[in-house]
Amino acid sequence: MTKDLFAPYTALAARLLPFATPETTDGAHDIAHITRVWKNVQSISQVENGDLEILAAATLLHDCVSVEKNSPDRAKASKLASDAARTHLETLGWAKKRIDQTSHTIAAHSFSAGMPPLSIEAKILQDADRLDATGLIGVERCFYVAGRMGSALYEPNDPLATDRALDDRAYALDHFETKLLTLAEGFQTNEGQRLAKARHDELIDFRAAFLTQIGA
Repeated sequence: MTKDLFAPYTALAARLLPFATPETTDGAHDIAHITRVWKNVQSISQVENGDLEILAAATLLHDCVSVEKNSPDRAKASKLASDAARTHLETLGWAKKRIDQTSHTIAAHSFSAGMPPLSIEAKILQDADRLDATGLIGVERCFYVAGRMGSALYEPNDPLATDRALDDRAYALDHFETKLLTLAEGFQTNEGQRLAKARHDELIDFRAAFLTQIGA
């Protein structure tokens, strides 16, 4: 069962998983995404430490409010999730200090929010979530989201946007320049940076092969 993937916090996961993903059809922010982020959290925490119980709760609830990528409210998503997480953790009887720590960890994780992570837990979750947006998983999610938004794969006359403005809402390939290839520079922890470097190289290799195959 999914809750078992969060061992040793299986009981916590059992309580929070019903709130983890709201009623949504977004496969880029589903239970599979949450379990991947948790695996990233565990990998980074082995080197960087951090309170794993707070990180487990924050991972489970970091996307508990759904806001579509093309919504004007997208930048508010992590704050909305952090507010909702407070309510869920209060029902579990968590102390206010730990709720505050978890809430900040969630609020600061988002690329869109632009909020600096102030704790090691917030830095770890931000890195863990960004790892899932890069590498081959990032490629898969990029084109999946583009399909949901009705975007084209690329602009056939100028796929590299040499003589036009980048527009990643219209063309999936543009998202590599506007976001994916910038992510590796923004990692907060040394271990996150190390893991991101390998995934960044995968993005470059994929784009090069893609451009070759479309004759660009």
